[in-house]
This record gives sequence, C-alpha cells and structure tokens, in this order.
Amino acid sequence: MKRFYFISISLICLILVGCSAKVTDPASLYTDQPVEKIFKDGQHAMLKGNYDDAKTHFQAIDARYPFSNYARQSQLDLIYTFYQMQDTASALAQADLYIHMYPRGPYVDYAYYMRGLINFYANHGFFEKYFNIDFANRDLDTLHKAYLDFSQLNYLFPKSVYSADARQRMVYIKNAFARHDLLVAQYYYKRKLYIAAANRANEVVQHYQETPSVPDALALMVKSYQKLNLTKDADETLQVLRLNFPDYKKV
Repeated sequence: MKRFYFISISLICLILVGCSAKVTDPASLYTDQPVEKIFKDGQHAMLKGNYDDAKTHFQAIDARYPFSNYARQSQLDLIYTFYQMQDTASALAQADLYIHMYPRGPYVDYAYYMRGLINFYANHGFFEKYFNIDFANRDLDTLHKAYLDFSQLNYLFPKSVYSADARQRMVYIKNAFARHDLLVAQYYYKRKLYIAAANRANEVVQHYQETPSVPDALALMVKSYQKLNLTKDADETLQVLRLNFPDYKKV
C-alpha cells in the first residue's frame, strides 16, 4: 500500500513538472518575425476563430513591443479573443488594463463596451448567448454590472458608435430586472405570502415604470390586496391599472 502511494505521488509530480515545462514566455515567441507579420497572423487567426493561436500572437506583441501601436491594438484584440474563449476573468482584466493604460485613447470606448458585453453574457452558456433565453430566471449580479458598464460608456462617450447598442441592452436589462421581481412576487403569491407578493410587485411599479411587467405587477397587487381584505387598496390599484392600461383584461 505504501509503495502504491509513493508511485502515485511520483506520477503527480511528473505531471506537474510536465505542465510547468509547457509555460512559455510570450516574449520568446516569433523572434524571427517582424511585428507586422506577428500582428497580421494574429488577426487572421482571430478572424478564423483560432482564438488560442490569436491569443499567443497578441500576447507576444504586447510582451516584445509594449509601447507600439501594434501592442495597443493587440491589447484591444485580446479583449475580444478572451471574450470569444469564454474566459470572462481574463477578458475583464484585459479591458480594465486597457482603460487604465489609455483612459483618453481613441478606442477606449470599445473597452468600456466590451466590459459591458462580457458582463452581459457572463455565467451564461452557449444557448443563453445565442438563442434568446430569458435572463430574468438567472442570477442578475453580472447583469447589474453590465448595466453600470453600459451606463458609464454612455456617460463618458455619448457619441460613441457603441452607445446605441449599449442603450438597447440597458433597456433589456431593466426589463429583465422587472421580470425577475415579478417572478419573485408571483412565487410569493402562490405560497400565499400576500403581503410579500404585494410589496415585491410594488417594487416593479415604483422602479421599472417603463417596462412591460408593470401591468402584471399592478394586477398582482390587486389580487394580493383582495386576499388580504384590503378593499380600498385593491380598488385604488385597480383604478390605476385600468387608467394606464385600459386594454389589460387579466383582472
């Protein structure tokens, strides 16, 4: 038994040594090639979807020519490359690095936009990203971060080419927040927690007035007040619902 334990530890050590031997300093790569070719090959790999290869090229440029225009563009391309590799932590770190190094650079708005996009899709798999699955059923922490990123982009760069898309995503995020709160309120109602249901639905009405979830939230408030025998509150809320959404027929 002791011998088997010794052999296992030895194998683990060999594996670790083998893995560590594969770590390569990016500055030592492509030493026989001009920076223009390294950059061109990196972008070609990125466009072809060979993101591991693209990352290697861009990191080599950043390490060997840190203050060149090629390095600046490579750092931007690394943000996108890490994003496509679904390496959220590295993508965010790369975006933060670019913003820190070039706070007034001509392309820093792209770094802010990519920060928002990375957080927008963080913790969501392939199907959520490409098949329009409702984010309201998921953890909204990263969506909140994305909202702040897009908001900062629009504040700092209102005329950016990315601002229009950022604003649309902010609308989507607000709708997701509202739907999420409505789902929670409906959960409370089904569990006969009518006070909690009414209060959570009221949060939707108060904080997300321009979202499609408002009429359903008002209707849920009406039903919750009725269950609580709060006739006056139910009637007043129903009046608000009918005044603002006359075509609503669910109550």
